[in-house]
Amino acid sequence: MSEQTVRVGIVSISDRASSGVYEDKGLPALQDWLTAALLNPIEFEPRLIPDERPLIAATLRELVDEAKCDLVLTTGGTGPALRDVTPEATLDVADREMPGFGEQMRQISLHFVPTAILSRQVAVIRGQSLIINLPGQPKAIAETLAGHAGASGIFAAVPYCIDLIGGPYLETRDEVCKAFRPKSALKKPTNP
Repeated sequence: MSEQTVRVGIVSISDRASSGVYEDKGLPALQDWLTAALLNPIEFEPRLIPDERPLIAATLRELVDEAKCDLVLTTGGTGPALRDVTPEATLDVADREMPGFGEQMRQISLHFVPTAILSRQVAVIRGQSLIINLPGQPKAIAETLAGHAGASGIFAAVPYCIDLIGGPYLETRDEVCKAFRPKSALKKPTNP
């Protein structure tokens, strides 16, 4: 097992789940998938919040700037409905956008549903943290992270991205999701 602990913010964005109308399934899905995929010890920072752009942006800032999360994954609020404002809030806190993540998420989802073209997920870097918007359904979260026979999941690129922005060295369980690093970057750092 890797010795480097990774701090992960997981944010479920839903008016109804945050007000208790129904049980949130996004946070458990994210936590379960990451626990299965990563060999690193994980410290989770979970948040369940409504679809309010200022609150989403403030939560993302808090997770990166104060809680010092290396990775922040959001679920929900990325469709075309009027209350879906997660991408806008994510871009509000961005230092740099990482458009390849959104492109690949839509490509993966198109394999399963034609409505994937309605998704507006984005990924950004803020400071030394990667923030990624994921779909709202647990099944779609797993499909997007792990991929399928025709397309690599987005998580395969996450460990190397975290390397490049100065975060901890993430190691994955290959049977869940094999991390990809160029051959020149395969050597694990000696100083955690």
